[in-house]
Amino acid sequence: MNSLDDVTTLTHELVSIPSHEDETAAGDAIETWLREHTDGDVTRDETGNVIARRGPSDESGGGNSSDDTPSLALVGHHDVVPPAPSQLDGEEYVVDTRDGRLYGRGAADMKGAVAASMLAFRDADPNCELVFASFVGEEIGGTGARAAIDEGFVPDYAIVAEGSTNYSKPGVTDVVVAHKGRRGSTIVAEGSAAHASEPEAGENAIYRASDAIDVVRELEFPEVDVFGENLRGTVAVTGIDGGTAWNVIPDECEITVDERTVPGVRAELERVEEIDGVEWTVDQDLPPMDCDDEGFADTVLQAAIAAQDGDPELVTKPHATDAGWLAQAGTTCVVCGASEPGEAHTKTESVGIDVLERCYRIYRNTAESM
Repeated sequence: MNSLDDVTTLTHELVSIPSHEDETAAGDAIETWLREHTDGDVTRDETGNVIARRGPSDESGGGNSSDDTPSLALVGHHDVVPPAPSQLDGEEYVVDTRDGRLYGRGAADMKGAVAASMLAFRDADPNCELVFASFVGEEIGGTGARAAIDEGFVPDYAIVAEGSTNYSKPGVTDVVVAHKGRRGSTIVAEGSAAHASEPEAGENAIYRASDAIDVVRELEFPEVDVFGENLRGTVAVTGIDGGTAWNVIPDECEITVDERTVPGVRAELERVEEIDGVEWTVDQDLPPMDCDDEGFADTVLQAAIAAQDGDPELVTKPHATDAGWLAQAGTTCVVCGASEPGEAHTKTESVGIDVLERCYRIYRNTAESM
């Protein structure tokens, strides 16, 4: 069976396994396949992450490489967002292959790229310690990646196999050298209640919240350049909740803010606390990523050029991924994978089978040319 048949079969198998509420069965399938089809040292941690290691061909198997051998990790996740009704058949996921694409929840985000990574891990003759990792909990803030990092998982280099296909132009799989993070926060304005017929007797929390919104609206969007590629953040008020009755001056108003962060720079949201009665709290902070080694980015780009007929480029990505957690821990990362803009999390989610084969070649090429 050639690699195209392999990647189609393995992707079909992984996509068919429900993993939006419990990743155990998908993790079982990945772990079993790695043990049966590779000579890697395969582990499963308490969180449910599946990790396998292989050493260079001139060293013993099982990843027992010397301390000065660099490590390259092929990183994915096997959890998915909840499926649409059309993607379910009872308790099972519907998987369909037609017109050169494989359809099903998780096909693009990102079990197809996990399958391509597994096959590259099996087939490569690496010039480095080669690591495969599939995490749980990526869709809920990177819980699996964070647990693995806490236990010492910090490879030297990583290709995080999230989507980078059709970013610079149709028909190519690009190499992402930076992506945005997400900081979600809450602004609470406190006031004092009074009867609405005597508004001067109280302190209107909605008015204070409006002043805070004006501050947010005037903030400059942060931006950075990474290897000549521009990444620009955003900040926006996305919700407001205040007031209890039509005839009561409100004593509290809450605002939600979505900020897309960039490496090294943040919007100055703390400025809202200069307003009397206003407090700002960060609820979630998913880190951005920027590659800190242009040589590694070029190595992956050259592997991508060799793997396809198109002309891939170094690009940026608007979405947070587990690459942010890894980069924050000290791993040099890029993102390169099969998912195309507009495919992930949709009721018609699909992935091109030829693109999965392309990703397999990129991952294998990189492992063999580090």
